[in-house]
Amino acid sequence: MCLGIPGRVTDIWEEAGTRMSTVDFGGTTKTVCLAYLPDIVIGEYTIVHAGFAITRLDEASANETLRMFAELGIREAARALVQRTRSTATRTCTVMEVCGGQTRSIIRNGIDQLLEGAVEFIHGPGCPVCVTPLEMIDRALEIAARDDVIFCSFGDMLRVPGSKHDLFSVRARGGDVRVVYSPLDATRIAADNPDRQVVFFGVGFETTAPANAMSVLHARRLGLTNFSVLVSHVLVPPAMTAILSSPTNRVQGFLAAGHVCTVMGTGEYGPLVERFGVPIVVTGFEPLDLLEGVRQVVELLEAGTPELRNAYPRAVTAAGNAVAQQALADVFTVTDRQWRGIGMIPESGWTLSERYAEFDAERRFGVRELQVAESDQCHAGEVLQGLLKPNQCPAFGTACTPRTPLGATMVSSEGACAAYYQFRRLESAGGASAPTSATGGASAPTSAAAGV
Repeated sequence: MCLGIPGRVTDIWEEAGTRMSTVDFGGTTKTVCLAYLPDIVIGEYTIVHAGFAITRLDEASANETLRMFAELGIREAARALVQRTRSTATRTCTVMEVCGGQTRSIIRNGIDQLLEGAVEFIHGPGCPVCVTPLEMIDRALEIAARDDVIFCSFGDMLRVPGSKHDLFSVRARGGDVRVVYSPLDATRIAADNPDRQVVFFGVGFETTAPANAMSVLHARRLGLTNFSVLVSHVLVPPAMTAILSSPTNRVQGFLAAGHVCTVMGTGEYGPLVERFGVPIVVTGFEPLDLLEGVRQVVELLEAGTPELRNAYPRAVTAAGNAVAQQALADVFTVTDRQWRGIGMIPESGWTLSERYAEFDAERRFGVRELQVAESDQCHAGEVLQGLLKPNQCPAFGTACTPRTPLGATMVSSEGACAAYYQFRRLESAGGASAPTSATGGASAPTSAAAGV
């Protein structure tokens, strides 16, 4: 879901008052909503998330990024960044990457192994699928099982286990559960099926929330009375605050999620730097972006300088996307939110404001009071807080696998447990360490890892 690959706008039109476009990603085209970039024109470049253009890139930056991704010289650049980081570090620095997309990229490309001894990565609660609370999954299951409902969701939510089963099971039993690319797809389904209730499962952080807000605005514009959203949005800064405030906290520095910052800007992180004295570096998801972000965090830690830096300037500005922020403030209101495996974090989520209460699926279907208990075998909460590596969980790879997941961290492509399993980090903690490269760093055991 989180990719920093730029696309070029090739066509623009209006659909029921909403600006839409065709975006070309090097030969692959997608239909993309331009509601939050009202001034972008044909020929310009953008980064897309959940079917929405979230930030404009200048052509020079976009071409430089594409060139960087295409050239074999990326290996040399990666080696240089690894060597600079290792030569700077005089101790092992504990760094938390907040975003699940960053976690996947770190494990897939062996970045943690390349920097072993210099940096210990602590995998944070930045996978939106993983932190969706169990009771919210069960609410989704109850709604999706109704004969009069078409239930729409992003694909990675279908295998997230509830207390008894998942959305795939509901579909297997005859429920009308559909995977959509964008929440606007769900509004089209509602318009085409006026005799059915259409519910979209709105999960995610500040990056995805604008797309879900637009689906509500678009539904009201179309006069849809059969469309609602099951909202489970969570916010990054309160989660970081909760982690830093914990007596078990080990985090010395953060890699902040780049695409959250394309929407919200970087201003929310300054107070965290000042309050807790930790460096925070905003970065992207591609290997070189991550390596540069880590290099800057280590540099700040070694200098003893708590500072906020933006290592992803081609996509992130200090102000963020003002149009998207305005939509969020209109459609949503801040609320306390339960995080799966972690618990309640005050003012850490969004819910629909009273102005849009008629689109609230929890109210419409009367499932708000549903409460369930988490499996005592699953240690996903400790993984999400950085207290446990996935392969330190007793159930990892045995009772808990992608086919038989106990928790969402084993389901989502951005989940730490799934990444460890997929990229063969199956050895238990304390097992054999990664082989040492000629440069003195740890090298990953596969060609994919060496290709950072």
